[in-house]
Amino acid sequence: MISTCMATILRVTRQALVIRSSLSHYRRLSSASMLIEQEKYSWLKQLGLSAENKGVFNGEWGGRGEVVTSMCPSNGEAIAKVTQGSVEDYRETVQKAKAAWDVWADVTAPKRGEIVRQIGHALREKVDLLGALVSLEMGKIKPEGVGEVQEYIDVCDYAVGLSRMFAGRVLPSERPGHALLEQWNPLGLVGIITAFNFPVAVYGWNSSIALTCGNVCIWKGAPTTPLVSVAITKIIQSVFEANNLPGAICSLVQGGTDIGQAMATDTNVNLLSFTGSTPVGNVVGTTVQQRFGKVLLELGGNNAIIVLDDADLDMVVRSALFACVGTAGQRCTTTRRLILHESVHDEVVARLKKAYSQVPMGDPLDDGVLYGPMHSQQGVDLYNKAIEDAKAQGGKVEYGGKDMEEAITWNNEVKQGLSSSIFTGNLGNVFKWIGPKGSDCGIVNVNIPTSGAEIGGAFGGEKHTGGGRESGSDAWKQYMRRATCTINYGKELPLAQGIKFGE
Repeated sequence: MISTCMATILRVTRQALVIRSSLSHYRRLSSASMLIEQEKYSWLKQLGLSAENKGVFNGEWGGRGEVVTSMCPSNGEAIAKVTQGSVEDYRETVQKAKAAWDVWADVTAPKRGEIVRQIGHALREKVDLLGALVSLEMGKIKPEGVGEVQEYIDVCDYAVGLSRMFAGRVLPSERPGHALLEQWNPLGLVGIITAFNFPVAVYGWNSSIALTCGNVCIWKGAPTTPLVSVAITKIIQSVFEANNLPGAICSLVQGGTDIGQAMATDTNVNLLSFTGSTPVGNVVGTTVQQRFGKVLLELGGNNAIIVLDDADLDMVVRSALFACVGTAGQRCTTTRRLILHESVHDEVVARLKKAYSQVPMGDPLDDGVLYGPMHSQQGVDLYNKAIEDAKAQGGKVEYGGKDMEEAITWNNEVKQGLSSSIFTGNLGNVFKWIGPKGSDCGIVNVNIPTSGAEIGGAFGGEKHTGGGRESGSDAWKQYMRRATCTINYGKELPLAQGIKFGE
């Protein structure tokens, strides 16, 4: 199921984090200088950050909530402070965002796409700095941090093309002198709540498409990565100001549970996109549903890689290593289960143990490091529990059936349905896997890892993963409302279905 060597890595990481947690507590008590004030980290100021930052933006910066200190997970030191928003700040921001929508909705879709293109360009100019900030504050290695910012840039490019392409249909009408068509219009205000593990990309998926569709956005970033949220918003602010457009089109309200609850219950929020755990997502989803609002849920995964007897084991080992170790196992698409054919089980496990033992660990900003720290002690504890649960279940699963049906059953038996992957060279197995009796996940891969999705496809999962779809394909439809329009351009008034109602 989960290789025992992962538990060894976990123990090393956990010990380091326990020490770092104690050190961070000591440093907070001793009021040591923050990283942003040190020469080594002075580059943070190039992103518009300072030792004390405001966490609310609605055309102007402010915040009357709690002051939080962003901590670096790799060394336990304080990076900088952010003043979060209060519920009052949130309500004021909603009103300013709604006023900004009156302006934004009148901007043509291709022009909105041009603004999004400029946002992508502004991000490109600081992609390395932003990637380093993601690494410093979240804890993922710098190549992954840069890649996450690049993902936002790629979605901006995608949204530019979309701005000239999203369209309804003109349908045949059964009535003479009538036209039947679909009209898509923006929802209005889109609330976006993102998680710590992807503090940039998920906001990029949502905001780029939402803006292009004609919506305004309010973002609540993760409480433990507030500096990323502030830095990204400052870049977006500069683009809107350069185009003489209201900054509240893309607003920010950093905060805790109180802000999230306010967004979930607020009838002004036409769509709430939430990324996070399944238990919290369940509360968010039911809360929004109670007010008949729209919700887009991107929740957890329990993702499996199936390895059949004809698999290329070199590809398997490389893929499983990335899917398990990438982002220190904190991606929603991280591989949690390996389902191995009995004929390859021993070799795969042995090679994975060797590969894991050679993974360079350390400061995620250092070149060559592939495994950084967990983001928080809570994450370490949850991961440790997952390992103990796996060991209690026997520590491994061997697949030795006559065909792949049993493996598919094991893949589908969990409550979540985000990502899945199979390794095989048999085309029959491939099409069975992606067919109606195959994987029940939203992401169904063949000969690649469970993580590392491209932006062109819709991203999301089924069952307890929430059912939402973001990024590419026709995910844009979730940010718009569809109207079916019947237009009578003639002089007669025939009814549908041939109904006669008087003469």
